[in-house]
Amino acid sequence: MKQSLVDDTEDVSLDFGNEEELALRKAKIRHPLATFFHLFFRNVTGRLMVGLRWWNQIDEDGKSHWIFEAKKVSLNNSTGTEAEARIFWLGLIICPLIWTVFFFSTLFSLKLKWLALVIAGISLQTANLYGYIHCKLGGQKSITKVTSRFLSQTVFQRECQDEFQKPGMEIHKH
Repeated sequence: MKQSLVDDTEDVSLDFGNEEELALRKAKIRHPLATFFHLFFRNVTGRLMVGLRWWNQIDEDGKSHWIFEAKKVSLNNSTGTEAEARIFWLGLIICPLIWTVFFFSTLFSLKLKWLALVIAGISLQTANLYGYIHCKLGGQKSITKVTSRFLSQTVFQRECQDEFQKPGMEIHKH
């Protein structure tokens, strides 16, 4: 009797060019001038570094509309590298923290004439961070809705997992 070998594997095409492109994207800073200005002067760098931008537009009726945009991520677009994205987000997060340190130092040293400047700095930096987070989350109406949706999904998954688990059986997470 003749045995035939059955190959259960599928043919998979490997594209080695994408790995090289990803390695270049991780290692290189494409926009060094924008990175410098983002850290030290806060110009409009979100579009170049992470593909995000937000602004306020006033229509003919005088109504204010906030617009949040996020560019679709692809390998060939002009957004920054992962290193630039890390610098961008760290800069956005660290600066309000630095302004908060300034706030407490002016408050405890009783240099109240600087307090208005520090409060303005905290407000502007926090608004900028909020705007970019709003862009990153896809323009949701509010961050609290996204957070509550995440928490409800997490609780639902836990409850379903506990409900379907039979006594004496273990569920292993990988």
